[in-house]
Amino acid sequence: MNKLCRLLDISFPIIQGGMGNISNAPLTAAVSEAGGLGTIGAGTMAPAEVEEILKEAKRRTSRPIALNIPLSVTPYVKELGKLVFKHNIPVVSLSAGNPAPYIPKFKEKGVKVICVVASVKHAIKAEQAGADMIVAEGYEAAGINSNLETTTLTLIPQIVKAVSIPVAAAGGVGNGNGLAAVLSLGAQGVQMGTRFIATKEAPVHQLYKEHILNASDTETHIVGRSAGKIRRLLKTPYSQKLLELEKNGLSAEEFQNLTNEEKHKIGALEGRLDEGFINGGQISGLIDSAPSVKEVIEKMIEEAKEAADNASEQLKQFTSTQNK
Repeated sequence: MNKLCRLLDISFPIIQGGMGNISNAPLTAAVSEAGGLGTIGAGTMAPAEVEEILKEAKRRTSRPIALNIPLSVTPYVKELGKLVFKHNIPVVSLSAGNPAPYIPKFKEKGVKVICVVASVKHAIKAEQAGADMIVAEGYEAAGINSNLETTTLTLIPQIVKAVSIPVAAAGGVGNGNGLAAVLSLGAQGVQMGTRFIATKEAPVHQLYKEHILNASDTETHIVGRSAGKIRRLLKTPYSQKLLELEKNGLSAEEFQNLTNEEKHKIGALEGRLDEGFINGGQISGLIDSAPSVKEVIEKMIEEAKEAADNASEQLKQFTSTQNK
């Protein structure tokens, strides 16, 4: 068992990304039941709403689940921390802010802490603050992204070199080849969001799933650069409207209002794609089926083994050629 699996008490090194206000118990439980780590994203939801989702997820699975707390997004950081303790949630994921003030409080209670970062500097600071593991998120990822726009391929090996705790890769991974690739870069596993949207258990609108299944390699784009708020979305009438508004001048506050979690729910859960948005990573272009979560994870592991074996065989051929 690798370090990440041992740390999180899971069977496969696959973590579900937090999905903000479209988080739900059925998908989270399905990921955990399949041997990964299911995650509830708190988004901007009130603590009472998050608590109900946590309780339902725990009714559906006895395996570990996590709560993602986006520190600069939610106004309820302290209250959400209390829910982690109250419901014995074994893992917390901290993102979108400085985790240092909060890590010791979770560690005192035996909660494992994952910190989501997008730079070597922040990975080092998270480890120094007591984080148990790092999720290093590249520019390819869906949703709120880093202004640094560093790709997963370049980010992972640099962070792995800089810290001693396990690192999972996020952004641009949705199949076994991607898993094998990031493992070869030194990561211990992956965190995925977009791939889990296109599954039977994900209770999102069918139009959201269809957009992913029909996506080409250029079917996502970045909005928010003009406002300093990077976000990767699937192309829809609403996302195109956002880009047009940016061209004509859009304040950070206006952009925030147009990309808040209510607009997220309108697009993802209600399918009104001219009135709300849907997040999507660049991996969307590789997704062409919506199987069960269990099938996704099992296929990923098998594909990763095949990819690793294939790479090993190719390297042996190079070695053999050099020895002649």
